[in-house]
Amino acid sequence: MIGMTSAGKRAGRLAVLMIGLGLVAAVLPASAGSGRTPQPQVDAARGGACVLPPEQMRRQHMDLLKHQRKVTVHEGVRGAPASLVGCIDCHASRSNDSVLGSSQNFCQGCHSYAAVKLDCFECHNPRTGQTAASAAASAASAGAKP
Repeated sequence: MIGMTSAGKRAGRLAVLMIGLGLVAAVLPASAGSGRTPQPQVDAARGGACVLPPEQMRRQHMDLLKHQRKVTVHEGVRGAPASLVGCIDCHASRSNDSVLGSSQNFCQGCHSYAAVKLDCFECHNPRTGQTAASAAASAASAGAKP
């Protein structure tokens, strides 16, 4: 703003401020109605009741998966109700048979909403009908890390 008068500088700052306020005002009405951040819109589960009520699953699912991982890996017990394969079979989208792929898919939608890294599927298959062992074997044969 070299060579501008102080009145010209004030007018420029005012214009920038007004544009900024206009942008904020355009964004606020979308979320101001309910006073809350909109919940993610994901496909409903395929099956019946989950292993726990939704409120508990939202808070404890990672603890359940970690516990099941320990039981599976260290004790060799497979097929428990809280297994990752069981979750995928129930929560995979009807449109693409996966829990990943869009914000409408169950795992990706909720993890994006919560801003939490979703790394289960670096090793496990996010689709129904394929076991974690076969997913890891096909990833290993394709040159990916198991």
